[in-house]
Amino acid sequence: MRRLLFSAVFVAFALCALAQDRAADVQTAFARAQHLRHGINASIWFAQHPMDYSATYTDHETTPEDIAIMAKLGFDHVRLSVDAEPLTRAFNGWGHGDFLVRLDKAVDEITSAGMAVIVDVHPEDNYKQALRTDAGAVDRFVMLWQRLATHFGGRDPNLVFFEILNEPEVYDPYRWDGIQARAAAAIRAAAPRHTIIAAGPNYSDIPDLFTVHPLDDGNVIYNFHFYDPHEFTHQGAAWGTPFWVYEHDIPYPATEDTMADRLKQIPEPSGRYQLENYWLDHWDAHRIKLLMDEAAAWGKANNVPLTCNEFGVYRAHVDPVSRNNWIRDVRTALEADGIGWAMWDYHNGFGVAVKDKNGKSIVDPQTVEALGLAKAGNRE
Repeated sequence: MRRLLFSAVFVAFALCALAQDRAADVQTAFARAQHLRHGINASIWFAQHPMDYSATYTDHETTPEDIAIMAKLGFDHVRLSVDAEPLTRAFNGWGHGDFLVRLDKAVDEITSAGMAVIVDVHPEDNYKQALRTDAGAVDRFVMLWQRLATHFGGRDPNLVFFEILNEPEVYDPYRWDGIQARAAAAIRAAAPRHTIIAAGPNYSDIPDLFTVHPLDDGNVIYNFHFYDPHEFTHQGAAWGTPFWVYEHDIPYPATEDTMADRLKQIPEPSGRYQLENYWLDHWDAHRIKLLMDEAAAWGKANNVPLTCNEFGVYRAHVDPVSRNNWIRDVRTALEADGIGWAMWDYHNGFGVAVKDKNGKSIVDPQTVEALGLAKAGNRE
């Protein structure tokens, strides 16, 4: 009887200690989330460009001058996307032998400029598709994170964050919970002090966030992406829903008068029907704020910090005033709920800047203003 009593007391003390440890880790995650208030995505640098990750490409795609511009604009962190395939090849000694050296240099340039960096594993679709059904692919993914977290584990944990996977496209949320838990455990074993960024399955939208069972690990920030409504944010895009490519100058907010002619752009009835629902659904600042409130309520209910590290509007065929109205409404809604953000992206299709014919980044001051950041002059 005495032995049983002793065992029960020991278990109670152990559980109490674990609860205290997790509470301290949660507190760390909330504190570190303050380093991720106003961010920018450095896309198509070490990811989204499967044909070439040579030094010739990466040394010129985003330069030290670009990093300096990001810092000058007031961004406090950069989400650095890294493709899993060249990363795996680098760890195995294949492909471009200096890939990791150049990745280290990019991280150093960002942190030296006074910004935090999110190391985001951001593979192509075929890599993520394998995770849906292939146990071996999951094992290799977990191994990749063990090696990557070991590689960066000596960096300042206040400045370097580990994002498990961009938009997993794993449609079974229970399977994704298991994969994410394994990857988080591998990260934690290799880098005990660093903060992990986790997300929901599929495309990491707000509804996907609601399917997540928070990890046992308390030092985690939870991420979601926001591009709603896609009929507006992805107008003119040649990927995704087919009718987007026909859309030009779709306004935000929309009215019946402004949309009458725009509907004629879409040749097929099903596409016209979807676009008509865009303005019938009354997308405006109030609606966006209510959706952000739902995400914030989930974070509060689970006592976890949140970040929205992708949102933006494709630039090619949109009215700039409407684009900046949407960016402003999303940004202000996030900030009102205390949620940090990172806009997609720096100087590519959704950019806060655009490249001129010489490849130099020219900042769009209207977008900077919509983001609520300090104005900065264009790069000379």
